[in-house]
Formats: sequence, C-alpha cells, structure tokens
Amino acid sequence: MGLPVKAFPFTVVSHVLAIVALILVLVWAVHFRGGLAWEAVNKNLIFNIHPVLMLLGLIIIGGEAIISYKSLPLRKEVKKVIHLVLHGVALALGIVGIWAAFKNHNESGIPNLYSLHSWIGIGVIALYGVQWVYGLVTFFYPGGSADLRRASLPWHVVVGISVYILAVGNSALGFLEKLTFLESGGVDKYGSEAFLVNFTAIITIVFGASVLLSVISQHSVEQHDADAYTAI
Repeated sequence: MGLPVKAFPFTVVSHVLAIVALILVLVWAVHFRGGLAWEAVNKNLIFNIHPVLMLLGLIIIGGEAIISYKSLPLRKEVKKVIHLVLHGVALALGIVGIWAAFKNHNESGIPNLYSLHSWIGIGVIALYGVQWVYGLVTFFYPGGSADLRRASLPWHVVVGISVYILAVGNSALGFLEKLTFLESGGVDKYGSEAFLVNFTAIITIVFGASVLLSVISQHSVEQHDADAYTAI
C-alpha cells in the first residue's frame, strides 16, 4: 500500500537536499579539513575522500537511482538502464571511498575495521554489489525467465531499500564517529565545524527519508507495466 499522493514533490525535495548535502560535505572536506588528495604527506587529506565519495555515491547517486523510476517520464526500458547505470556509478564511488579509508589507515598506522561504522560499511558495500549484479543478470542481461523476474522483483525492491536504509544510517554513524574523534582532538564541540558536520548528517537523513517517501508514493507519470518483467 502506497501513499495517496504523487511522488513528484518528494523527488523535488530529494534533488534539492542532495545538492545541499554535497555542498556541505565539500565545504567540510575542503574548508575545514584542508582538501582532498590521493597521495599526500598529510594523510588526513586521503581520508577526506571517504566521506565525500560515500555521500556522493551510495547516498546521493544511489538515492537518485531509486527515485528515477518515479521521477522520469520515460519508457520503462530507458528507466531500467538509468537505474542500473546510476547504481553502478554509486557502487564504484563507494568502493573507491572505502579504499580511501583503508589507504589512510594503512599509511597512518591505524587499525582497520575496528568500529561498528566500518563493519556495517563493509556489509553495505557487499550487499550493494550483490544486489547490483543480481539485478544486472536477472532484469537486464542476459535476463531471467518471466517467472524468475516476477518472483525476484519484490525481493529486489525490499533488499534494495533495506540496503539503502542501512547506508543512510551508517553515514550518520560515520559523521558521528569522525566528529567524536575531532572533538577529542580539540575541535570545539559548539564550533562552526561541529555544527556543519551535525547539520550535514541531518540533511543526509532527511534526504534518505524523502527518497523512501517517493518510493511509497504514486508515480508522477502514468505507468504502463506490460513490460515490467521483460529483460532488455
């Protein structure tokens, strides 16, 4: 059962919040944390890649991939391609973002995978990858049988939404973890950087909520589902 309202207002809000969240995390990484670099004497610049790419990839582009079915007035086949490509880009950025965190830790002598955030993060990226590959071979190419696609579709939706919720929740956990480390190192608990990080986390959560609201609301454009289970 979905909401008796159109998805359009939620998708508009999602687009706006995505831009705001990306601007905020870039301001944090560049203005407060010194910038981004893959190779640097200051290893913190390597780590800064992590929150930027994770937010841009799994949260923002991943969210846009989810709402593309509700927001784009295109044929189902075209929307399936957009959905697949956006999730593929999100997955790639997520992998690079996690790699940046490992690189920072390894070059700084910091242990890996010691926190709840890191454990959930590995689980999210693994599930995201499995979900993407299964969607590719089942719904896109080579494509499963009509019965398999029909049976898989509800699970594909439920697992996808569940992984996305985990990703959004874990991003908030990551902001909290990093800010706690910074505050223990001298960052003012009521300073501008602390407020920026907390506000970025809140915007991220609200963005995720708007994505979910668009999913459970009505299509903004008329749908023709005759090809709902056809492979491309």
